Amino acid sequence: MSELDNKINEHFPGLVVRKDLVKIVKGNAIVPSYVLEYLLGQYCATADEESIKSGIDTVKEILRKHYVHRNEAGLVKSIIKEKGRHKVIDKISVALNDKAGVYEAAFSNLGVKKILVDSNTIKKHPKLLVSGVWCIADLEYEVLDDPNASPWVLSSIKPIQLSHFDYDGYIEARKKFTTDEWIDLLMQSIGFNPEMFGKRSKLLQLVRLIPYCERNYNVIELGPKGTGKSHIYSEFSPHGILISGGEVTVPKLFVNNNTGKLGLVGYWDAVAFDEFAGKQKRPNKALVDIMKNYMANKSFSRGVETLGAEASMVFVGNTQHTLPYMLKHADLFDELPEAYHDSAFLDRLHFYIPGWEVDIIRGEMFSEGYGFVVDYLAEILRTLRNHDFSQLYVDHFGLLSDISTRDRDSINKTFSGLMKILFPHEEASEKDIEELLQFAIEGRKRVKDQLMRIDQTYEPVRFGYTRQGKKEPIRVKTLEEKQYPQHYHKDGVEEDESGADDFADSEPAQKQAAKEDVLKEKHLVIQENQKGISFDDLFGPYLKGATKITITDPYIRLFHQARNLMELLETIAKVKPDDEEVEVTLLTVEDEFKGEQQKEYLMQIQENIWGAGIKFSWEYDEGNTIHARHIVTDHGWKILLDRGLDIFQHYDMNQAFAINNRMQKYRSCKAFEVTFLPVV
Repeated sequence: MSELDNKINEHFPGLVVRKDLVKIVKGNAIVPSYVLEYLLGQYCATADEESIKSGIDTVKEILRKHYVHRNEAGLVKSIIKEKGRHKVIDKISVALNDKAGVYEAAFSNLGVKKILVDSNTIKKHPKLLVSGVWCIADLEYEVLDDPNASPWVLSSIKPIQLSHFDYDGYIEARKKFTTDEWIDLLMQSIGFNPEMFGKRSKLLQLVRLIPYCERNYNVIELGPKGTGKSHIYSEFSPHGILISGGEVTVPKLFVNNNTGKLGLVGYWDAVAFDEFAGKQKRPNKALVDIMKNYMANKSFSRGVETLGAEASMVFVGNTQHTLPYMLKHADLFDELPEAYHDSAFLDRLHFYIPGWEVDIIRGEMFSEGYGFVVDYLAEILRTLRNHDFSQLYVDHFGLLSDISTRDRDSINKTFSGLMKILFPHEEASEKDIEELLQFAIEGRKRVKDQLMRIDQTYEPVRFGYTRQGKKEPIRVKTLEEKQYPQHYHKDGVEEDESGADDFADSEPAQKQAAKEDVLKEKHLVIQENQKGISFDDLFGPYLKGATKITITDPYIRLFHQARNLMELLETIAKVKPDDEEVEVTLLTVEDEFKGEQQKEYLMQIQENIWGAGIKFSWEYDEGNTIHARHIVTDHGWKILLDRGLDIFQHYDMNQAFAINNRMQKYRSCKAFEVTFLPVV
């Protein structure tokens, strides 16, 4: 186990589980992860390998004996009849038979209906009345004389979710973790390997949890297929429900006027609409109108009475075009049905998750480490709905005065949600608070900037904040605004940049280098997840004309680091004349454990780049004292690299047909800085 895994088990004994176990026990069962983790939490919440093996066998046996597969429903019914009583795991829904005045249950996979349920059970578990709940139930069979009566008897029912937990213990244990450790624990809890994600990418994953811990939080995520947009809402929590965007009616979502039965928003913490995008869809206008009012006022009315609810609304959908295409030709909401492509509806959204920044899910991205049993974390998040962290930044920062009330509320709700998730103990540094505040402002600014494209009546807003005691405003930009300024501002004129924030990037590196005939001293700041960066554009102009180049980087050891070096040499090969030769020397550190492999990589590079007119050699720093990373040329330039050549995030190097494998500009970057200095 990793050091973090040991620490997790030390402070949360019995509340965490190894995340790869879910796949091991799931098999072909179509069952949510939280159901499986509930069982794993009962038998495998330990770090002891023997106990885990025994627990896996127990869980598999429970699933084999008690989980109902649809194609085996007849066999299970027979077992119940012959035994008289049997425990089953199934999704159970309940409806009121108003003619008979009784509640009747239906088992989804087992296929049996009209099983009597007593009123006390409904009072304890009202969600049974709405869309169903996964349960462990004892079902009996009685032979009756009345052929019209149901022979099935529900003797006991237990929804699969945590019954109690120690919130104060959770808060105290949180204090034992650093911010980075806690974020990694949460990433492992939702099933991902944190090593495959940068800080910004982790926040984009965790913001998906805010609807569970913040009341009436409205968020949208649009992006490419396969990025796991709906996973959190379908399998993560027993308090959220995922429905298809076209499969919901006004009575089902809000209230049925005929029966007075409350809809989904009255029973669930988060209601998510899957496949929400699609211009061809024609949603019910009455549904859209009621949804607008609910998202703005937390209440709804269908002409009988006004009701309130606390469910957060989540909208996820796929985009058909690339980010620059959408910015140039339409807007970031362009994929939505016409009824929802409406400024009044969109203005109710608190945050826009940029789905194009989220990687398509690959096998290597899943975690094998320890994380919270998801129903434990789900209960924690639900408890946090009772807290308000929205004002925890006001001692340090203040939002700019021209930010409207609706924008301000959106920013506050996102900030509050992130604080609850990351700092439930309310002990965040000023730097941490500023980072979350910037992130919250950016998510709302993305919504507002698109609204100004859609509806010309919206006035431009300066999104930013000030530090306490200082008047200088710090402006916040979206990443796509920095990356594609020529498309982001539709009139071609960028907004006033007076008082630009000290986190703002310079002009995108590839565009700067392309237009500069005379090379200049400069400093570039590249933000995490930024794309469009390549060694050709970044370094090419400054390496052109050099005959001797020295690269200093102590971390050219692993395969991906050696590949980065090879790609830099390819850039040098492109900018040098064919009839000239360039000497390139690498100063690095010999790997203590994999020195032979490292040498093999460097020898292969040396042999293969020779044909391009590049004489490559390397030297090891014997004292292991070098820490700086830079490139120095013999024609007067020194390039300081805070990350060395390791500027790209993980991508699938084994996929020969992946565009980000073939071309650097389609890769997401890590956050890094580079400085170009003339050397006399």
